Amino acid sequence: MIKIGLIGAGFMGSMHAACYEALAGRGDFKVTAVADDDPDKAAKLAAKFGAAVYPSAEALIQEGDVNTIDICLPTFMHFETASAAMRKGCNVFVEKPACLNEREAEQLLALQRETKTQVMVGQCIRFWPEYMELKRLASDNVYGRLLMGVFKRVSPRPGWAWNGWLHDPEKSGSAALDLHVHDVDFVRSLLGGDPDRLTAETVARQGANGHIFSLYRYGDAVISLEGGWDYPETFPFEMAYRVSFEKATVVFSSAATPALRIYENDGNIIEPKLDELSISAGDGGGNISSLGGYYNELHYFLECLSAGREIANSTLQDGCDSLRLTLREIASASRP
Repeated sequence: MIKIGLIGAGFMGSMHAACYEALAGRGDFKVTAVADDDPDKAAKLAAKFGAAVYPSAEALIQEGDVNTIDICLPTFMHFETASAAMRKGCNVFVEKPACLNEREAEQLLALQRETKTQVMVGQCIRFWPEYMELKRLASDNVYGRLLMGVFKRVSPRPGWAWNGWLHDPEKSGSAALDLHVHDVDFVRSLLGGDPDRLTAETVARQGANGHIFSLYRYGDAVISLEGGWDYPETFPFEMAYRVSFEKATVVFSSAATPALRIYENDGNIIEPKLDELSISAGDGGGNISSLGGYYNELHYFLECLSAGREIANSTLQDGCDSLRLTLREIASASRP
């Protein structure tokens, strides 16, 4: 049996707990332990599964009846927690970004090779239905060659962060590394790796709250990316893309109805009907209402572990490569 220790009972931990509830009966797994430094939050999530409660990640990893660790902690805690879990021989699911810098990335990859543990990074956009559909259209060459694309992720300033950690660049790595990294990772997945060249610019804001604009070149294709979270609390969250192929343009916006449309060059407009899954995030806060991507990624993770199959999508290597590319953008933007 896959025995899961869920570490972190805030927004993302509550999200994952809701997904595990929805996945009940779809695999031989159980959440057996929950850790958080807030005992009430930990107890509330643990009660859903009859799980044991621990006051810290260290205590859960060392003492819990677990063989798999799900890390839903602030970014600056990812490296130490994932390292401890792998050294214990546990498989790991760690929220994005996997860590904060190149040094931590190299050490995590080396530790995975040493321990031979399975590690997946929570780059959930790879598993979001509308992004999965775009990847299918590109991979299957449905509309010919990809010519250009625009990817956007904008948010009100995150007031839900525990102790304001997201606003401290030493802890979050900035909005670029926490928010924008979603689109960086998806574009890498869509186009098969790093761009041939890139440029980037940032709009400075207090602490970690800058806005980033990036431009990638892949052969003849050009990709524009925008990300930032320094908007008023009444500003709506939006994730969106507009991608032009030789024979059609595919448009998605989480703020639109319908969210996804395909404008074919011959004049047809298609509104694909995709499988959607909405799960309540509980009381954790945040700005996502449809949680299908979180469900899909955890379902994939558990399927791989159950079948003894290597994780091939959103691997630790993928997560580290997307981290590195985002850091390249930040460095490019800082040059005069």
